[in-house]
Amino acid sequence: MSDAPVILSCGDPSGIGPELAAKAWEALGSTLPFVWIGDPAHLPRGTRLREVASPAEAMSAAGAGLPVLPHPFPAAALPGQPAPENARAVIDVIARGVDLVMRGEGLALTTAPIHKKALKDGAGFAFPGHTEYLAHLAGGAKVVMMLAAPALRVVPATIHIALADVPRAFTPELLREVVRITAEGLRRDFGIENPRLAVAGLNPHAGEGGAMGCEERDWIAAEIESLRAEGYALAGPLPADTMFHPAARARYDAAICAYHDQALIPIKTIAFDEGVNVTLGLPFVRTSPDHGTAYDIAGQGRANPSSLIAALKMAAQMGAARR
Repeated sequence: MSDAPVILSCGDPSGIGPELAAKAWEALGSTLPFVWIGDPAHLPRGTRLREVASPAEAMSAAGAGLPVLPHPFPAAALPGQPAPENARAVIDVIARGVDLVMRGEGLALTTAPIHKKALKDGAGFAFPGHTEYLAHLAGGAKVVMMLAAPALRVVPATIHIALADVPRAFTPELLREVVRITAEGLRRDFGIENPRLAVAGLNPHAGEGGAMGCEERDWIAAEIESLRAEGYALAGPLPADTMFHPAARARYDAAICAYHDQALIPIKTIAFDEGVNVTLGLPFVRTSPDHGTAYDIAGQGRANPSSLIAALKMAAQMGAARR
């Protein structure tokens, strides 16, 4: 057990985040101490909790109740109905969690889901998502988003942009950056000494020699060859439609994909309840469950905590590896 807990930000209190935090504590207890930052009034009625003044207190409090580092919110949390008054507090909790982890008071940061539009409407949130905001808080760090599960790890090179914009955004410079950050993250945080990376083509059938697109022929293959010469273990460009069956997955440690859905559709199909969002390239460990706020079931007690539990466990393992 580490000498510091994982920090869990509350996310959108009108979503399923608060009930997932309570369920995660019921499953983990003191076996994996974490401290939840948020308004105690937003937790489900009857939640066993222990308010703490610092993350260090969570290490002993976790056996008796969910350790809570109180962060007052201006409004109540109505399930499925985001309150604009709470948007700024949601953002501030994320920043507070980052500060605690950067100062060594937390082993790692796990973030509960946020609703980007609700934050934009309520507080002018200027970032496409958690990943970009965390990079900003870390001083403009170059980061990549990895979705990880026991059966598969995927990295979308481009993330929250329109599909029509992908061919312009997916550049040789971006591919090199993503390969380097991913390989370093797998070495540092996952203990894989020589990571094997598979690079998907941008086009159907990886362009099929230019018949279905020219990017693979014109530059992707050459960039992969150049990176191989630097010592990276790379395969590709590969047709994305044949990369994710069991035999193919056994040949690599992570798949690098050109765009969001090319990466997220396979992992959400294979491991919907086990997927973990990991931000590689930050000066601290950050994980998140691979799902959203689920307004439609919030407050009903139906939310599955499996992905949050997996995110907390992965955060603890990665944090311990770094330390």
